Amino acid sequence: MNAALKDMILDTLRQLPAPDGGADIVSRGMVSDIFVADGKAFFSLTVPASEAERFEPMRQEIERRVAALEGVSSAMVALTAERSAGGAQPAPARPSAQPPAHGHGHNHGQGNAPRGGGGKPGVPGIGQIIAVASGKGGVGKSTTAVNLALGLAAAGKRVGLLDADIYGPSVPRLMGLKGKPQTVGGRTLVPMEAYGLKTMSMGYLVEEDTPMIWRGPMVMSALTQLLREVEWAPLDILVVDMPPGTGDAQLTMAQQVPLAGAVIVSTPQDLALIDARKGLAMFRKVEVPLLGIVENMSYFIAPDTGRRYDIFGHGGAKAEAARLGVPFLGEVPLEMGIRESSDAGRPVVATEPDSVSAVTYRDIAAKVLAQLEGHAAPAAPTILFE
Repeated sequence: MNAALKDMILDTLRQLPAPDGGADIVSRGMVSDIFVADGKAFFSLTVPASEAERFEPMRQEIERRVAALEGVSSAMVALTAERSAGGAQPAPARPSAQPPAHGHGHNHGQGNAPRGGGGKPGVPGIGQIIAVASGKGGVGKSTTAVNLALGLAAAGKRVGLLDADIYGPSVPRLMGLKGKPQTVGGRTLVPMEAYGLKTMSMGYLVEEDTPMIWRGPMVMSALTQLLREVEWAPLDILVVDMPPGTGDAQLTMAQQVPLAGAVIVSTPQDLALIDARKGLAMFRKVEVPLLGIVENMSYFIAPDTGRRYDIFGHGGAKAEAARLGVPFLGEVPLEMGIRESSDAGRPVVATEPDSVSAVTYRDIAAKVLAQLEGHAAPAAPTILFE
């Protein structure tokens, strides 16, 4: 069925005249792999950066015609520009975003605007955007992002959560959300909500076991749409759960999104810290402020004896933060309860607010918020385990 739909889409594209007067866009290899899931078609057109504005009306017409095909409920098409040799990665060509809803250009606190990021268009209705990243997968980044967002919401902020991990979206499972988001005007997505958070993820648009076999340009197109074509407003803070690693998608996201700062998640072990350093270096290179490091799975307290075990070592992230001059945000213990609640879609900050883990996440959120608002957080009490 999908193969037949793809052929229909390609036939439709072949019939459209290119605005530059050349051959059709299919024969010129300008069309990415077409992904179809649940009647929704996703693909991108690769055009010269200088021709992006010229191709925008064609992009809109393609979306209209493809969405009208039998078996297609909607189409998401983006323009991407290939990197020129030795040059910087240009932003995907999209209609320019409007300035933030408050309508003035100054910075709200030292951490509010990315240093050197004046050319990055903001997202209307969103005050600040922060990234939660890790140098490698499996360190608890997504769990941290979810509970950090809930911690910020507990502090009285209007918070959204964007799952930017296209290949392995975790937010639907972690938030206990199922179903498809509604659309407004046939294109703008309405966020799915749970525990007071507005959320959006590619996991809502495709089945959980559907693999996303996309190349870099298509991933960036999807991320751009999930960020800029969703009814986020009004939000004080949008937390972005970044893909793990430091590849092209992560770098381009950091370059194109006006990030107020980044939180790096690592475990104490040396191997994870090596990769965490790469993430820190990437954000510094693109002049995104570093809000700090979280040491996840920091220690384990045996439930029967109360004895503490440093299974993955201890203090590595804290020492690394001190070495690099980056704030250390806190230590999250290795707890069975975090794993069980996460798998069940019941984040600990929302469902077990008095647990040690929930208190830790809220303390991390307070430190992040203090930096975003430009003042130091009060020192948290130290919990000693004898």
